[in-house]
Amino acid sequence: MQYDPIKRSLGSVFNRTPFLRKIFYRLLDLLLLRSWHVRRELRKWAEAATKDASILDAGSGFGQYDFYMSSKNPDWKIRGVDVKEEQIADCNAFFSRIGRKNVTFAIADLTAFTDASEYNLILSVDVMEHILEDVQVFRNFYASLQPGGMVLISTPSDQGGSDVHDHEEEESFIDEHVRDGYNINEIQDKLKLAGFSRTEARYQYGKPGQISWRLSMKYPILALGKTKLFFILLPFYYIITFPVCLVLNYVDSTLIHKTGTGLIVKGWK
Repeated sequence: MQYDPIKRSLGSVFNRTPFLRKIFYRLLDLLLLRSWHVRRELRKWAEAATKDASILDAGSGFGQYDFYMSSKNPDWKIRGVDVKEEQIADCNAFFSRIGRKNVTFAIADLTAFTDASEYNLILSVDVMEHILEDVQVFRNFYASLQPGGMVLISTPSDQGGSDVHDHEEEESFIDEHVRDGYNINEIQDKLKLAGFSRTEARYQYGKPGQISWRLSMKYPILALGKTKLFFILLPFYYIITFPVCLVLNYVDSTLIHKTGTGLIVKGWK
């Protein structure tokens, strides 16, 4: 399943005005379970963060987390990087239009990007599953963090991330991934190999989250991939499923899961 064309189509619909873009961010925050988990961790980090903290969003995409973090504290210096030139140009234009001068975006390849001892926090959401040279990226993260800085990673696990199945003839739902998911110990071992002194990891997308993900993301995207006419039905689909997904997301983000199809991983320099 080629996921990026669907994301571009959705982004173009909501990118017509700053107001629609903000609505789009809010919908992503509510519908995407990973956003519930990531924002929860960001709130924890913010409790001890300095007023002038420096943050790197490594793989910034639409810029929704940069918008969230810059809303929390206008004094934080936030830099988003991504390999996709069109998304970087789009984010720079949008954040300039809304006057968020503490947020900037630049094109960067994470396998080569370092910014020596610059950041207090590095955020990486749904990125590492796309990069083969993951240990090199972790080394670059380590080099770019200030002493005591933290990296926060959200990524699929090896317990069925991206709806991977056991049958060889079935492909991952998102076939741009170079790995189906990380083992919870493997990714922590790789972070330590890159230099991180302490790591923590927990599962996200337990049973409630897996149901929510299928309802809120997988089925609509599959339908849009078959026909763009589903855009017309999309609002009616979400009127039915949206309340259910909200409850499931809340439950998943508050429970401790013994296993799950996603991981939240932290490492400290």
